Amino acid sequence: MANMAAAVRYLGRDIMDIYLGFSTHLYHVGRLSSLQLCSWELLRRPAKKSKKGAKEKTSDAKIDEIEKIKSYSVMEGEPEDDVYLKHLYPRQIYEVEKAIHLLKKFQILDFTNPKQWVFLNLTLDMALGKKKRVEPFASVISFPHSFSSEVNKVAVLTENASEIEIAERQGAAFAGGVNVIQKILDDEIQADFYVAVPEIMPALNPLKKKLKKRFPKLSRNSIGHDIPKMLALFKNGHEIKVDEERENFLTTKIATLDMSSDQIATNLQTVINEVCRHRPLNLGPFVVRAFLRSSTSEGLLLKIDPLLPKVEIEANKEAD
Repeated sequence: MANMAAAVRYLGRDIMDIYLGFSTHLYHVGRLSSLQLCSWELLRRPAKKSKKGAKEKTSDAKIDEIEKIKSYSVMEGEPEDDVYLKHLYPRQIYEVEKAIHLLKKFQILDFTNPKQWVFLNLTLDMALGKKKRVEPFASVISFPHSFSSEVNKVAVLTENASEIEIAERQGAAFAGGVNVIQKILDDEIQADFYVAVPEIMPALNPLKKKLKKRFPKLSRNSIGHDIPKMLALFKNGHEIKVDEERENFLTTKIATLDMSSDQIATNLQTVINEVCRHRPLNLGPFVVRAFLRSSTSEGLLLKIDPLLPKVEIEANKEAD
């Protein structure tokens, strides 16, 4: 009898364990189903998962989401409403005038500052052929329509006393020869731009590493005898330069949004013309993509072809 009682107790304990286990299983199944966290396929997998498996699952989910986005069909034409899903339509390309109009419209709708900056972002094809590339460059341009009241500090490097006098009279921040060179090396003088006469160039070699891209160069119009002309350019000029890290990207201010559309468009064209000067036109378009934006707006993709300089064709070329 004692043995039978013991057997009943053990059997009862096993039945209870089975019951509790099955109840727990049903609880989890019902909970997971209600939260929609997993499928029945996942229930058959081992409960214990490694961190690596979790990462792979997250990665697979991202890939699936990307593929889902790619699978969306693209609508033809432009959206009819102001609110729409961007990925359903091809990216719109705007004429300059239309893009400027939209930036002004965005400013009104968003109640933002009407005097905010207007930026031009350019992506450049720096290839020259035969594994050569255009070196990252910097230029100073004079906008047809000024939008800044700031005056740049310009140092004029010359040993000629009369040229020093002219430079000081025309508003140079610093003017002189060897004495000014030494002060630049000692960080006693710092200017926004440096211009020089040709005769002093051999004495400027110690400044090459110090000034880097602002070292006087003929290609930047910072070497010459016409000191008033150089000062007029660099005192009120605006520097544009290729990004040092992204060596095919250039971004610059071109206006303020409260300026007229014609003024903004003219300043934009001035930048394009100057940039295209740094690569032969016969190699094809130097600017491959352009975005126009304001300080508070998204970038609008511009139709670039009408803005690029065209290769001149000889008018009197003889026919074959």
